[in-house]
Amino acid sequence: MATDVLTRTRGRVDAYFGVSENGSTMRRELMAGTVTFLAMSYVLAVNPAVLGDQGALGDKGIPIQAVFTATAVAAVFGTLVMGLWARYPIALAPGMGLNAFFAYSVVLEMGIPWQVALSGTFISGVVFFVLAVTKIRERILNAIPMPMKFAVGAGIGMFVAFLGLKNAGIVVNSDATLVTLGDFTAGTTLLALFGLLVTVVFLVIGWHGAVLYGIVLTAGLGIVTGLVDLPDGIAAMPKGLDQTFGQAIAHLPDAFTAQMAVVILTMLFVDFFDCGGTLIGVANQAGLLDEDGKLPRAASAFAADSVGTMAGAVIGTSTTTAYVESTAGVSAGGRTGLTAISTAGWFLLAMFCYPVFAVVAGSPEITAPALIVVGVLMSRALGEIDWNRLEYSIPAFITVVMMPLTYSIANGLAMGMLFYPVVMVAKGRIREVHPAMWVLTVVFLGYFFFLAE
Repeated sequence: MATDVLTRTRGRVDAYFGVSENGSTMRRELMAGTVTFLAMSYVLAVNPAVLGDQGALGDKGIPIQAVFTATAVAAVFGTLVMGLWARYPIALAPGMGLNAFFAYSVVLEMGIPWQVALSGTFISGVVFFVLAVTKIRERILNAIPMPMKFAVGAGIGMFVAFLGLKNAGIVVNSDATLVTLGDFTAGTTLLALFGLLVTVVFLVIGWHGAVLYGIVLTAGLGIVTGLVDLPDGIAAMPKGLDQTFGQAIAHLPDAFTAQMAVVILTMLFVDFFDCGGTLIGVANQAGLLDEDGKLPRAASAFAADSVGTMAGAVIGTSTTTAYVESTAGVSAGGRTGLTAISTAGWFLLAMFCYPVFAVVAGSPEITAPALIVVGVLMSRALGEIDWNRLEYSIPAFITVVMMPLTYSIANGLAMGMLFYPVVMVAKGRIREVHPAMWVLTVVFLGYFFFLAE
């Protein structure tokens, strides 16, 4: 009897997720989910390092243990929604780049409290959800020229890499030249350089968990050399959410300002392309696109991403989005939502390992190599831009270079969007500028006037 029940259950699961239909097996799906977790689990250390109160944000940051728990919970929830609803082998977690925007542009540069920033994140998730289910999202995406989409991703990559270089002590402040080379005799800088070297080697030889393995080896060397403290333990009950849960809802009234409108617009804009590009890329690698190259159940996938963002904001972390590291699981044979469910299971277990991840998150020299490598991977979009056409290359270059040089993703995005219609008009191609681009131009002009005031 028990065998018959198990067989029927397996059959229903197989039919719902389309495991056999997609040429996979349940065992392969579960193993693929494990590979995806190994490839992206670094977020459990890096996100608290970026958003937490023990890093660059200091007392302006979110309590670090709360960030860790919120990161894990958001990854579990978002990935489960993607796996169960959209049925894609794609994992979600707080996004790199978007967390940097939250921390350095919104909290540090604009002086917005993290509680209000979480409210802005929640609102962006709600808007994203409405745009996804009404399919307006696709129309908006089509209005943005491809070179600008590539430039936004590459610019964020440059910004994230710059943060990593700064945290590593490789790039430091200089009164004479603004920035200069750091002290390569400092122990923490040497440890970060070691981490960068081994991570790059692992990446080049094709290890799916390259970033994680680099973090582990760097932390191990740091402990042996006395540069990093030993963890207080291995396991601990998750806690800290009492400090962050619901803050996004409680501070919603404070989020309806002109300043927050720019923040929300930027979050939406970046997540549009980050999520869309990742979904299409992973689905293409898995052979899940239809004959016309379109993504089946696209509305469900985008809606799942936005639900993850809303939940993550309520719990206490920045925008939750699809992770390109899901390609690691796909390359291991993952083809259905069961892969995502397996990944969510590992994040659930990792939630109980805060003492280990806390040591890493509290040591910027350990997480710096991960930021640099993630920046490199994001910057590959530069190769997709036609640099021989000035009407594309000029606004794209301005977008990319202004993000790290002004220490603001929003500034780079706004500058590029202002230049694009200008150069297109000068080129005599005004009819190719979508009306939505003119609306964005006005919005970002208002943004710069607001900054001036």
